Amino acid sequence: MASLTDYISYADAQTRANTAALWALFDGDRERLNIAHECIIRHARGDGRAAVRIAHADGHDEILSFDAIAAGAARFAHWLEAQGVVPGARIAFMLEPGLPFYVCLFGAMLTGAISVPLFTLFGPDALKLRIDDCAPAILITNAEKVELAYGLTGPQIMVANDAFLASIAHLPATYTPKTRANDLACYQYTSGTTRELPEAVKHTHRALVTLMFAALYGTGIRPGDEFFCPSSPAWGHGLWHGTLAPLGLGVTTGTFAGRFDPVRLMKALDNYKITNMSAAATHYRMMKNSGHTGDFTFHLHKLSYTGEPIDPATLEFIDAHFHVPACSMYGTTEIGVVLVNYPGADDFMVKPGSLGRPVPGLKLEVQRPDGSPCAPEEIGELMLWRGGAWLSTKDRAKIDADGYFYHCGRADDVIISAGWTMSAVEIESSLLKHDAVLECAVIGVPDEKRGQVVKAFVIVNRASTDALVKELQDFTREKLSRHEFPRLIDFVSELPKTPAGKVNRKVLRDREAAAATTN
Repeated sequence: MASLTDYISYADAQTRANTAALWALFDGDRERLNIAHECIIRHARGDGRAAVRIAHADGHDEILSFDAIAAGAARFAHWLEAQGVVPGARIAFMLEPGLPFYVCLFGAMLTGAISVPLFTLFGPDALKLRIDDCAPAILITNAEKVELAYGLTGPQIMVANDAFLASIAHLPATYTPKTRANDLACYQYTSGTTRELPEAVKHTHRALVTLMFAALYGTGIRPGDEFFCPSSPAWGHGLWHGTLAPLGLGVTTGTFAGRFDPVRLMKALDNYKITNMSAAATHYRMMKNSGHTGDFTFHLHKLSYTGEPIDPATLEFIDAHFHVPACSMYGTTEIGVVLVNYPGADDFMVKPGSLGRPVPGLKLEVQRPDGSPCAPEEIGELMLWRGGAWLSTKDRAKIDADGYFYHCGRADDVIISAGWTMSAVEIESSLLKHDAVLECAVIGVPDEKRGQVVKAFVIVNRASTDALVKELQDFTREKLSRHEFPRLIDFVSELPKTPAGKVNRKVLRDREAAAATTN
C-alpha cells in the first residue's frame, strides 16, 4: 500500500496529505503512541544501521546506531523506574549530542516521564529559571557543568558519561512503553535572554504525527536521504526537525556537537555525503563568510532553513556553491511549521526569499488591523486559522499575486520614522548585499524630530571609516528608497544572538534605551 513518503510532488501533497495518512506512517494509533518507540525502537533491527552521525567540533566523528540507542534507552528507562521516577515526572538534561544525550532523551520518554532538553551554554541564572519552572526529579549533565548544577536546589544531580552507561549495562535492553498518545512527552523552552523565562511549550507524544507535515514538506525528508541539521537539539529546530522527524521516518540524521564551526560543518557534509540539510540562516551565512566553500565537494539535493529570512547575498552564495534552491520553512515552537517550500517537488517553484505556501490543510492570511485580508504586496499581520478563529503569529508579512508569503519582520521590528513605515529586515537585507558587510542588525531608536530613526549595527571586512558610513547609507538608499536608510551606523565586532543563533534585536533596543537614560 502506498505511503505519503512515496509521493514527492506538490500536487500529490495537496490531494493525498491528511491526518489519516500521517497516522499510517507509525505503529501507534490515536490511543497509544510513544515517540521513543516510533523514532528508535522500531528501527532497531540488529543490523547496526546508523541513526545519528555527530560531527564534533574537535574534528572527530561519532556514529550511533539505532540498536545502541534503543538498548541504552531501555536500560535508562529501567534505571529511572528503580529511582522511583513515575510517568509525568520531568527529567531535565543539559548534554551535548552523544550517546548519553539520546539515551536520556528517549529513555525518559519510554517510561512516560517528560524529557526537558536544556542548552549546554546556559549560565546559572538561565538554568535556575528553567529548573524552578519545570521542577525536574533529575537533572542530568556532564562533568564540565556539574558544578553549576550542584548550585541548584530540588533535582537529583547526575553525570551521564561512559561510566554511567557502563553502570546500567546489566539492565534489560528492552522496555515496553505504555504511554497514551495524549500523554506529555517533552517540555521545550524557546530561546530568550537569561533574565526572561520563555514559556515552556508542552508537547505530547502525538505531536510527532503532526510534525510529519514539516518533515515531508518543510525539509522534504524521504527514506534514502542522508540528512543533517547543525542546530542544537536543545532547541525546537534541532530537536523536532533535526532529530525526531528524520528518525521517525527511519532516516539517518546528523548533528553538530560543541562550538559551531562552518568549516567543520562543510567537512561533515562532504564526508557523510549529505543529500538533505536543514539549517538556520546564520549557518549558511557563516559558511559564505568562511571563504572555504571551495575546499569541499557537496552532494546536496535538498536544502531548507528556518528561524529568520536569508539575505539575498547568502541566497546567491547558496545557488552558486550548492546548486540547490534554499527552501524557507516558517513556523514557531508554539504553532509548529505552517509555511513551506516543498523541497524536492519538481512542480513547485521556489521563489527566492519567499516563505512559500501553506502546509496542506492549513489556512493563513495577511490581514489589516480591522481583520480584512490585505491585497497582494500590502504588508499586514500574518494570521493562522486554527480552532475556529484567527490566531496571530505576531509577524508581519505580505503575499504576492501567486499566493506566496513573504516575511516582513516581527511586529516590534517595524520602524516608523517621520510617518514612514520601514522594515528592519528589509534594510538588513539591503545592507548585506554590500560587499563590505558580513553581518548586520537594524533597529529603530528615538529621535526628537522624526520619532524614530534607523540605526544599523554592522560587522565589516574593511576599515570602519566615515567614508564607509556614507557609502553604506547611499548604497541602501539606492536599493530601497530615499528615506529608507540607516541614519546612524555603529561598526561592531559581534552581534548579540539568541542561543538558537538568531540576531537578538531586543538586546540592542534595550542597550540603546539604557544608554539614552544615562545620557
